[in-house]
Amino acid sequence: QVQLVESGGGLVQAGGSLRLSCAASGRTFSSYTMGWFRQAPGKEREFVAAISWSGGNTRYADSVKGRFTISRDNAKNTVYLQMNSLKPEDTAVYYCAAHERRVVVSTPRRYDYWGEGAQVAVSS
Repeated sequence: QVQLVESGGGLVQAGGSLRLSCAASGRTFSSYTMGWFRQAPGKEREFVAAISWSGGNTRYADSVKGRFTISRDNAKNTVYLQMNSLKPEDTAVYYCAAHERRVVVSTPRRYDYWGEGAQVAVSS
């Protein structure tokens, strides 16, 4: 069993930056693919970014490419999402998720464990 806890959300003006962190419990964190998803009010949960177990392979949604960066520190059991040049349309609850296989995937139903979410609000 893996527990995930997000932190770092908040309110920021358009053009600003935030860094989300996701701390994971469990000794097998380093073998998991990790992902970030988001869900805005009235919308479905959507893929944001994912990173392989080693950090050597990453994938991003087109809407965040060039602005967001996913990274991980396996020694700290933590995955990060650096968000720059934020836009009002980035406003959502951001979720961290873990996938038990060593394959980078972007489909929410492929992920096995989820955090509670962190609110990000971007004002115009």
